[in-house]
Amino acid sequence: MTRPSCGGSEKTRNFAEEYLKAALEDEDEPQVLLIVLRHVAQARGIARVAKAAGIERESLYRALSVRGNPRLSTLVAVTKAIGLRLTVEAA
Repeated sequence: MTRPSCGGSEKTRNFAEEYLKAALEDEDEPQVLLIVLRHVAQARGIARVAKAAGIERESLYRALSVRGNPRLSTLVAVTKAIGLRLTVEAA
């Protein structure tokens, strides 16, 4: 997987959006979403994303780790902090 460079331009936000959408489509491996979200957060700066999400930096690292099991509220806060949002659509 290519890591995004999510500085803030529309191009990089679009890349992050498509990267996360592709991760959500991998129904056989739900951990892919956490890996991709971690890549995007790292590209933006974990400390910056954690602060914007209202989460301790260490907690964000744990939530997005390979063994992470974040709450929905954490996922929503992190995606909002990186300028995106989680949505649901019919299958």
